[in-house]
Amino acid sequence: MDIYEKWGYSLLAIIMIFYMVAMFIGMIATFPYGLLGLLFVAGLGILMIKVFKERIRNKEDDYYSKEVDK
Repeated sequence: MDIYEKWGYSLLAIIMIFYMVAMFIGMIATFPYGLLGLLFVAGLGILMIKVFKERIRNKEDDYYSKEVDK
């Protein structure tokens, strides 16, 4: 991973954090109706955590990503 790729991912992460904070503030400001949005985002977050945990625990994927020619 070169320096430009790292900077690109860093900028995308910062923008995503700001976007998520603004989204949460907007959903809290519209409390009774924003609760559905908060539940949706929480559900997506739980699914993303599940995917990352499965990827970290899968040794077969690690083997193929390191050993197979690209």
